[in-house]
Amino acid sequence: MLTMDEGNEGKDLIKVFLRNLTKRFGEVLAVDNVTLEVHASEFLTLLGPSGSGKTTTLMMIAGFETPTEGEILIEESDISTIPPFKRNIGVVFQNYALFPHMTVYENIAFPLKMRKLAKLEVKKKVERALEKVRLPGFEKRYPKQLSGGQQQRIALARALVFDPPLLLMDEPLGALDKKLREYMQIEIKHLQKDLKITTIYVTHDQAEALIMSDRIAVFNRGRIEQIGTSGEIYNSPANKFVADFIGETNFLDGSITRIEETGFLCKSAGGADFVIAKRNGMSIGEKVSVAIRPEKISFLAEGMEGFNLLQGKVEEMIYVGDIWRYRITLNETESLIVKQQAFSENQARKKGDNVVIGWAISAAQIL
Repeated sequence: MLTMDEGNEGKDLIKVFLRNLTKRFGEVLAVDNVTLEVHASEFLTLLGPSGSGKTTTLMMIAGFETPTEGEILIEESDISTIPPFKRNIGVVFQNYALFPHMTVYENIAFPLKMRKLAKLEVKKKVERALEKVRLPGFEKRYPKQLSGGQQQRIALARALVFDPPLLLMDEPLGALDKKLREYMQIEIKHLQKDLKITTIYVTHDQAEALIMSDRIAVFNRGRIEQIGTSGEIYNSPANKFVADFIGETNFLDGSITRIEETGFLCKSAGGADFVIAKRNGMSIGEKVSVAIRPEKISFLAEGMEGFNLLQGKVEEMIYVGDIWRYRITLNETESLIVKQQAFSENQARKKGDNVVIGWAISAAQIL
């Protein structure tokens, strides 16, 4: 596990505030009036598709882009117009940005030499940084002699070597293979928790954000759609974009046809009947859209109470090791994805099977 540097204990915990932050590139509005508070020592992820504004927001915090409007505050100090090299922020880029002509020692020592530290102090800090990322003894190697994971660790060591109060990371694991990426997600999370360093992390990988983050800010078209913990974002999405972007989701659109004791009876556009939980302000005839996660839908028996039960046919089945993924057609225009634990291949339904699927009324999220 990546280890803690004792020299970081007791250092000031930093809060970051973005107020009405806006960035235009000519006619393109890249970031649109973003307001956000990053709590001290938290790991906040900016998550969104390409072009959503997350990286531009990070680059403005780092100082590599200048806001068109708005403020960036660390504690009470506005740093919006301060040059990057004076912000004292650690930054890790997607391509690592290591100097190929410098050794590992020289790469890590670079920000310390720019700060004109004494040679003995530089040596001590570089050694400590290498210990943090579990690469002691790599001082004399060059970047080309390192694996992708090792290069990523050296870039992280260089960003941490001067004990910055704030760490920014822009898709730092994007170039790694799946297994190494998953391993480094946990390693970085442990290191961040040990150092208690306020961290803002950019990714388009939903699973990565769910695994690593204290909170997630979901970006879309330059705006924040929702901010919350992994559980809040996944289980209670604010709207259809968030529900669709975070994990796999089924949607049923329809209208309320009757009020029953158990909830509102709805009919989907394709004719499927289902019940949603009652909510104040909703009435007969109102349009509704609900999201149901595939893992919350099960194969059930007819007549089970407390569940929405729908008849369908297995149109597609895919075995992915730990789960079976089924596509169940309900009618000519609607189908639902069902995910079930694969305890045994013999339990799998077959293509063409007529089945009954269902979910608890409380399992559907009304959007």
